[in-house]
Amino acid sequence: MRLHHVQVSCPVGGEPASRAFYGDVLGLTEVAKPAVLAARGGVWFRDPGVEVHVGVEAGFVPSRKAHPAFAVVDIDAVAARVRRSGLPVAWDSDVAGYRRFYTEDGAGNRVEVLQAA
Repeated sequence: MRLHHVQVSCPVGGEPASRAFYGDVLGLTEVAKPAVLAARGGVWFRDPGVEVHVGVEAGFVPSRKAHPAFAVVDIDAVAARVRRSGLPVAWDSDVAGYRRFYTEDGAGNRVEVLQAA
């Protein structure tokens, strides 16, 4: 078994902020949604080994606990891009063997970024 994708939510009209974070900051590639799903809004991203679906949710409330975690090869470069985008970088050392930080996507959802030490 393997994880196919993770879905996070955004508010109505939140696609531009999602593109800015998942596309520009994290560097994921936007992919076309199937036509039958495109009418619902949202945006999908995919790169080797990772797929993120951002769905539009009425009554959206950001996820502050549940979160996706992205393993990267240059955490300092990602942290710099996050900072340049105006989003927070909160370093955490609670898990041995990893450097990691928490941030939030353009909708305020919690996101973890980590690199093996």
